Amino acid sequence: MQLSDADYVALASFRHAIRRFQAFSEEKAVEVGVTPQQHQALLAIRGCGSEQATVGYVAERLIMKPHSATGLVNRLEGLGLITREVASEDRRRAVLHLTPKAYALLDALSAVHREEVQRMRPVFAEIFAQLER
Repeated sequence: MQLSDADYVALASFRHAIRRFQAFSEEKAVEVGVTPQQHQALLAIRGCGSEQATVGYVAERLIMKPHSATGLVNRLEGLGLITREVASEDRRRAVLHLTPKAYALLDALSAVHREEVQRMRPVFAEIFAQLER
């Protein structure tokens, strides 16, 4: 499939919009006193649904090596943002839980992120429409 000039414009616009959102997200995380990666880990733990959040789960969701995720989880625990509980079905695994402090922080961060996603929605919709032409 041959890409048109319009396809390249749309793809460049898409990458720019992603970078803008990432810069927004990083700035907001720092404003509340966590690193962007810590914010992403808290969000992954909070958003795991019916699955149990573990270090392996955090590594998978953040696309990082397990040993890096272990360090990240250790720092979150040190900040009082998560606790670990030994899994009842496999004592080698630890299930991660957010603390009330983490819930409050994540609630505030997620609210502004949701607003930004809604604000950027028309931008992404236009880019996707351009790519379908």
